[in-house]
Amino acid sequence: MKRRNFIKLSASASVIGLTPFELQAALKSFMPYVSCPDISNRKLVLVNLAGANDGLNTIIPLNQYDIYSNLRPTIKVPESGASQYITLDATLPDNQQVGLHPTLTGFKSLYDKGWLRILQSVGYPSQNKSHFKSTDLYLTGNDGNSLLNGADTGWIGRFMELYYPDLVVETFPLAVEIGSNKTSLGFHGEEAHGLSLNITGQDPAGFYSILNGLGGAPPTNIPNSDFGKQLEYINNTDSLSNTYAESISNAFNSGQNDVSYPDTDLADQLKTVARLISGDLGSKVYMVRISGFDTHNLQVQGVGDVLGRHHELLTELSGALEAFMNDIDSQNIADDIVGITFSEFGRKARENGSFGTDHGEIAPMFVFGKPVAGGISGTNPDLTEASDSNNWQIQTVQYDYRQTFATLLQNFLGADNTIIDATFFNHTLNDSFSNLKLDDLLKAEFKLDNECFGSTLSNNTSEDLKNWLIYPNPFKDTINISGIEDLTSLQYRIYNSSGVLVINTNGDIINGKLSVNLLHLRSGVYIIEILGGGKKEIHKMIKV
Repeated sequence: MKRRNFIKLSASASVIGLTPFELQAALKSFMPYVSCPDISNRKLVLVNLAGANDGLNTIIPLNQYDIYSNLRPTIKVPESGASQYITLDATLPDNQQVGLHPTLTGFKSLYDKGWLRILQSVGYPSQNKSHFKSTDLYLTGNDGNSLLNGADTGWIGRFMELYYPDLVVETFPLAVEIGSNKTSLGFHGEEAHGLSLNITGQDPAGFYSILNGLGGAPPTNIPNSDFGKQLEYINNTDSLSNTYAESISNAFNSGQNDVSYPDTDLADQLKTVARLISGDLGSKVYMVRISGFDTHNLQVQGVGDVLGRHHELLTELSGALEAFMNDIDSQNIADDIVGITFSEFGRKARENGSFGTDHGEIAPMFVFGKPVAGGISGTNPDLTEASDSNNWQIQTVQYDYRQTFATLLQNFLGADNTIIDATFFNHTLNDSFSNLKLDDLLKAEFKLDNECFGSTLSNNTSEDLKNWLIYPNPFKDTINISGIEDLTSLQYRIYNSSGVLVINTNGDIINGKLSVNLLHLRSGVYIIEILGGGKKEIHKMIKV
């Protein structure tokens, strides 16, 4: 079986060559939690359906087909003929009977294998129907009522910073993005933005990073001004990207694809993801993107014709997901991977007269993977909600999008309640999403027991949440440490990437921060251990 396993010690195992950090992680994972399964290889694959997918023409509510037809007389998916919908599962109860868009043959295949679960009516409280705002809400872990979970950091970034501290010395990024030229807000952490690497437009086999506008070697004389700080950030980000380049290239060259993929952009993205995972890249989260779902017009090309933009998009999506799943299953790595689609909002129940649909609220989510319990969660949306008085909106949210992610973060990846709450909290209901999980999302053999939460990869507790901020990070010569306001000094230790202690000293906090000149250190990854106020915590730093 071609898969990477973290170090497991036995009587005959040799620890020669392990760094102190590796040895500590190995002993921690081996000794106290032998009853918990090895989840060190588990990963999430996020598929962004950018533009707001039309859920009603993707998943047709068969128990309300007459109402559906009246709302969409020209763009409906027909119930008979060559372009009729695909009946998903005749054994489901009437209020869950759905038809798939006729191009979703790959989804039907995954469902029949027990690898696909459909979540109906996904959204969040007080839906915002702006593409930009709603996308930001999805990525920061907020809803339409507040930004209390943080407006400048992403929920994925917060989660990875807190849950994977043992991976801070690694040379690979914790996440990989493909499919967009912009680095997603979702991966911005509290301390550093360098938690993911966007390889869009790059050749992973010979990966390199050149930021637009720099041209040749980066400048050596950076002015002491706002412009200089921005330029330094660009330089540092570029250097950080190159730090990860070798790991990505090696994984791509070592990996493989066992099946043929369709000749589409999304298929190419997922093909790359499968090959990187096959090549043992340690990244925990992958995000790919397919755009174009803002189908205000030409969603179909004519009356009674399912062909059009939506047909093309769903064809690409269905074919890419099916090929990806068949690939990772063929390589025996499918047990460790769960994927999920998300779209910033849905479309109106009523067509708009331009062979399209306008901005709506709810949309279905698709969770796919071998560990997923196949089926449908929720019932068909109530189409009678949509009326002229509410602008033809279906507004009842059956599932908050964060319920799905929280379930996977805890029951599949093993994060404890503290990590879930630090990732995102339901401020609208004043409740933890660890209390709102979806029990039917995962197969029993892949679902972690409660005693394994927070134990398999991390020993984080509420006392371990970060009290100190290290900035800038990456840095060139000086770092600043700020945090607990009533302290006047603190102790810090700095280790290199091999676990060797290079600095152990104390420093005074002046004007709320301790500045440390590290110009003499070589470029690379460092670990700083901070001791102050009766607390100890560890941070990753990158010197460029």
